[in-house]
Amino acid sequence: MKYWKTTAAAVMAALCAGAVGAETVLIHGEAGPSRGARANAIQWFADQVSERSSGDLRIDVQWGGALFKANAALQSIHDGVADMGTIISVYYPQEFASYGIADLPLDNPDAWVGMRATDELFRTNAEIKQALDDKNLVYIGTFTTSQVNIGCKGAAIRSAEDIDGLKVRGVGAYGKVFGEMGANMVRMSIYDAYQGLDSGLIDCSQGYSYAVSALKQAEVMDSYTLLNWGQVGGVGTFMNKDAFESLNADQQELLLSTGSDMVDYFGEILTGANMKAIEDMKAAGVEVIELPQEERAKLLQKGGVHVDAWVETAGKAGLNGATLLDEYRALLAKYAGERDEKGYPWTR
Repeated sequence: MKYWKTTAAAVMAALCAGAVGAETVLIHGEAGPSRGARANAIQWFADQVSERSSGDLRIDVQWGGALFKANAALQSIHDGVADMGTIISVYYPQEFASYGIADLPLDNPDAWVGMRATDELFRTNAEIKQALDDKNLVYIGTFTTSQVNIGCKGAAIRSAEDIDGLKVRGVGAYGKVFGEMGANMVRMSIYDAYQGLDSGLIDCSQGYSYAVSALKQAEVMDSYTLLNWGQVGGVGTFMNKDAFESLNADQQELLLSTGSDMVDYFGEILTGANMKAIEDMKAAGVEVIELPQEERAKLLQKGGVHVDAWVETAGKAGLNGATLLDEYRALLAKYAGERDEKGYPWTR
């Protein structure tokens, strides 16, 4: 869906001179609230698109699931309910298996490295491009939750064994590992976790520091355990292919380049937001626990099974999962090396 906004002055000019001046407004659907690190990055993207296009393109972000909820984003953007929007891959483990590669527990807690690897894979891999074409989607840019942690009310996780018997909201491979370690899994959106913790429906929620802050979940948490395990990186902006192809080449390139630049912007603000969120939790009386290395290793070992399972799932979706995984791991190594050699882009 695309909306064209024509000013009265332009209409008069058209009547007089046979030309119409128009601003192209793209509608962006976002299930999350208009606060927090990801919201800041989405707004930055929208502002940059307007600025870089000198007002030729404008993005109107519809926040808080006004157009569609997180678990309806894939079909909604495919159908053109919005021109573009945020898709979270954990809600579509089979339908969007290609993007699930960014969610795998690969011992990569570095947010910027993970995003850069995912961004390059989705811009350059022919198999993934075809999979997106089949879904009437165009990749614009990626986010990440950053490292997976877990917050609890009335409980504290100091070892892997402490997970046993707890009622846990978790998603993706990480949630599956919690279940395999004895947790009673509760299916729930992260946006509903505040109420779940407050009411006792869940004891703990898989969390990401900046999101805990944005969703005010620290108000109903007693403890927050830093797992530094991996990240859920299958979170990104995609565009309806028909809407994208209706734009001219300059507009298309502007969206793609701004989406790529958003990775560095988000990496910077996410790093700062995570640090502030931890400090705010401590100040609010939440016990912040660092999981010992030997306990973290247990989670990594359990997670390996789900990496193998993703390869099988990708195969059923018509993808060469093993080859994609090798390419993704090589990209993780590439950007980790760049970080180690040059530092993060915002510190250079």
